[in-house]
Amino acid sequence: METHDLSSSSVLVLGGSGSLGLRIARDLAERGALITLAGRDAALLAAAGNTVPGSATCVFDLRRAEQARWPIDAAIAAHGRLDGVVNAAGSVAFGPLSETPSTVINEIVEVNLTGPLRVFREALRSMDGGFILTISGVVATMPTAGMVAYSAAKAGLAAGTTALAREVRRAGVAVIDAQPPHTETGLADRALSGDAPNLPQGLDPDLVAIRIVRGIVERERVIPAHAFGAG
Repeated sequence: METHDLSSSSVLVLGGSGSLGLRIARDLAERGALITLAGRDAALLAAAGNTVPGSATCVFDLRRAEQARWPIDAAIAAHGRLDGVVNAAGSVAFGPLSETPSTVINEIVEVNLTGPLRVFREALRSMDGGFILTISGVVATMPTAGMVAYSAAKAGLAAGTTALAREVRRAGVAVIDAQPPHTETGLADRALSGDAPNLPQGLDPDLVAIRIVRGIVERERVIPAHAFGAG
C-alpha cells in the first residue's frame, strides 16, 4: 500500500485554530510535518500557533475570494513549498430553511463550499504531488432536516472532492474526504442562526483527528462515518 511520508512536509490547515483543525495540526506536526495554520480570528490563531512547534500562521477569510491565495503564499514563505492542505474550517446553522436568513445561507455556502474550492485551486497551482483533505462529515451523505443549507454545502463539497480526486490523480495528488459523525468540537454552539437540537454525545475530537491523519498517511479516498468507530 502506498503511504504518504509526512516528515518535513509543508501542510496548510484551514480552520487551524478550531477544535478539530488544531488537533489535526498537532498530530501532523508530531509526524514531522511543517504546519501553517490559517483562520479568521487573529487572537485565536496566535494562541493556536503557540501550541504547534515551528508553525506559521495566516489570518484570512474564506468568504473573501481575493484572499484565497494568502494562506498558500504564507505556507510557501514559511516552509519553502506546499505539500498538503487540510480543510477543517466550517460554519453551521439550524432551523427550517424558511426561517434562515439569506445572509446565513450565503455564509454557509461560502465557508463550507466555495471558499475551500478557491483555496484548493490556488494550492494545486503550487503543489507537486501531495494531498488535499476535506471534512464533509456524515451530513454529506445523510442530509438532515433543520440543516438544509449546511447539508447542501457539505454534499457539494463531497461531490467536488470526488471529482477533484479523478481530475488530479495523474498529477499524483491524493484527495481525501473525511465524513465523521457528530464530533464534540463546539461548532453546534456557534451556529450562525437557530438553536441546535438535542444531539447525542458526539465523538472525541482527539480520536477523530488521529483517524483523519491516518487516512492522510494511507492516502484513503474516503473515510466514511463507520470508519470512526461510531455505532
